[in-house]
Amino acid sequence: MLVDFSAIHCSAGIQIGKGLGRDKFRHAKTTDAASSAAQRLELPKPEVAGLRIGAFSSAVNHLDIHDLQLQRHLAPHSAVSSLPLGHSFAVELWDLFLGSVPVSSVVFFSSWPLVKSPIMPAQSPYPPLEIPNIDVWTLLFENKWEPFPDDQVMLEDADTLRSYTYSQVKSTALDFGMGLKATWDWQKGDVLAIISPNNIDMPPVMWGAHWAGGVVSPANPTYTVDELAFQLKGTNAKVLVTQMALLPTATAAAKLAGIPDSRIILLGDARDPSAKFKHFTSVRNISKSTRYRKTRIDPAKDLAFLCFSSGTTGVPKGVMLSHRNIVSNILQFTAGELGNLSWDRDKVLAFLPFFHIYGLTCIIHKSMYTGLHLVVMSKFDIEKWCAHVQKFRITFSYIVPPVVVLLAKHPVVDKYNLSSLRLLNCGAAPLSRELVEAMSTRIKTGVKQGYGLSETSPTTHTQTWADWDKYIGSVGRLLPNQEIKYMTSPDDGCEPVELPIGQTGEIYIRGPNVFLGYLNNPEATAQCLSADGWFRTGDVGHQDEHGNLYITDRVKELIKYKGFQVAPAELEGILMENEAIDDAAVIGVESEEHGSEVPRAYVVLKDKAAGPTAEKAEAEKIMKWLAGKVAPHKRLRGGVRFIDEIPKSPSGKILRRTLKERAEKENADGRMKAKL
Repeated sequence: MLVDFSAIHCSAGIQIGKGLGRDKFRHAKTTDAASSAAQRLELPKPEVAGLRIGAFSSAVNHLDIHDLQLQRHLAPHSAVSSLPLGHSFAVELWDLFLGSVPVSSVVFFSSWPLVKSPIMPAQSPYPPLEIPNIDVWTLLFENKWEPFPDDQVMLEDADTLRSYTYSQVKSTALDFGMGLKATWDWQKGDVLAIISPNNIDMPPVMWGAHWAGGVVSPANPTYTVDELAFQLKGTNAKVLVTQMALLPTATAAAKLAGIPDSRIILLGDARDPSAKFKHFTSVRNISKSTRYRKTRIDPAKDLAFLCFSSGTTGVPKGVMLSHRNIVSNILQFTAGELGNLSWDRDKVLAFLPFFHIYGLTCIIHKSMYTGLHLVVMSKFDIEKWCAHVQKFRITFSYIVPPVVVLLAKHPVVDKYNLSSLRLLNCGAAPLSRELVEAMSTRIKTGVKQGYGLSETSPTTHTQTWADWDKYIGSVGRLLPNQEIKYMTSPDDGCEPVELPIGQTGEIYIRGPNVFLGYLNNPEATAQCLSADGWFRTGDVGHQDEHGNLYITDRVKELIKYKGFQVAPAELEGILMENEAIDDAAVIGVESEEHGSEVPRAYVVLKDKAAGPTAEKAEAEKIMKWLAGKVAPHKRLRGGVRFIDEIPKSPSGKILRRTLKERAEKENADGRMKAKL
């Protein structure tokens, strides 16, 4: 009788014993389907001759076994012999076949298929985690994971050396949370917006709002008044937190959003000399009333953060992240580190912006959860970064590709002793082999890569510490409790089709870290988030036989400048306000100078400029004009190019691929002229 393996789905390991009897079939953490299949395995000597590669391919894909390790007493000509061996999971084959059935008639392989196989999502190679049903505050301050002491320094200002211990962070956050309730009758769901450069006061302010049941909406400190006002209006923010240096922008934006000055408060070292704007430390439960209690949270439904992400339509979208989203990703990312970062050994240099999801979850929350000492920079400077590494004996830092470029090439790096560094973690964009090797050779430190998005809280993939130099160009393997699939793009009105694992396609991800949707934007939510929880990332890639993901392209039109998202449509809309411009299109072009994509505008002038000199002057005029209307990361660092007509489809859609091909040729011609 043919044994039916088609329902077996094991997520940890399988032992198949002599005779494949029920008493010899053992499995860990199985699905109901696997249990059902196990019950059917009751024959003492089932025949398995029918399990040849063709017939067996549909069954073995349900064996979710990763990094197979096999006892090699099988025949050397067996199909099993060609499998890559790993270390994480094991299948022990005793005498699988009885009698005359040849070993070569069956093949076992991991869920990263080596042969053409039926289409199905891939699972994470990590063991599944138990995600507790708790909110962020409970995870950080009531479910302490590591045995670090309460006087462990958690946050330290790199310049002033002002610091918070773990107990001070908790008490400061608690005081502020009570103050929100006492001062403004804070209710669950009320929004606290923050616009500030990195500052060690930001985390306790955020967590105080969480204690009170609030939602935190961090904003880019380089925002213009209009950009900040858009976010404040969209979130219906109740309070705005800022620093003295940003008060002009904050007060103007708050006025547009209907927030009174009395609800603008300060953090940081500077105080308002007029005392008009109070410092957050004065927002406390002055009456010492005992009636204030931590607000009860539904982790799956209640929001922790509203982070804004640029959309392809040009209108920034509020990404709704629940407490469960953030808690899940803290645990997922911690699992991916495999215990390599330790509270009693490591110090982390933090310069990536705390308002950005990368800094928010990976740096602030993950470090607090694991007890890591954060040395905080208000903004990045390569010489200061190197000096801080030397001074504080930094062992780890989260970086972005432009920093890798600087570490590989900038002359100032050689002035400092960076030998304390154990590893770096890079996100936002893939790194080339040449750049990784240049940096690691120079500073004698590796860099591992990761991948994520605001909508996934953010990290979905990361390389292990041991693999940073094995799969260069990859962003690593899928973190626990997630699934991934690859789809064709829905071009020409066709529905997307799922592709076999290993083929290149648009990446879809499902897991407890996937966001709840876009704030007040059901249409945009429906375009990227399915009813059964699959998130369409807009990125294109594939994974190898070991499960390593490679990002190769982007379906979305977004430009990623040093980790910041820039929507071409937003810049195009602003450019069309210029009286000299008849039409415009914006694309992202690669820049060696910036180590990133940069926005470039293709412009049709109403009155054509007379000659190269006039064109250059007009281009500079347009770039300067736009720079005054947008945040710095949206500036046209890729320049302005004049064109007779913007290429468009019959329906009027800008053909960005045509412009990208033109840009590649322009860049190639420029490099050739430079050589001459």
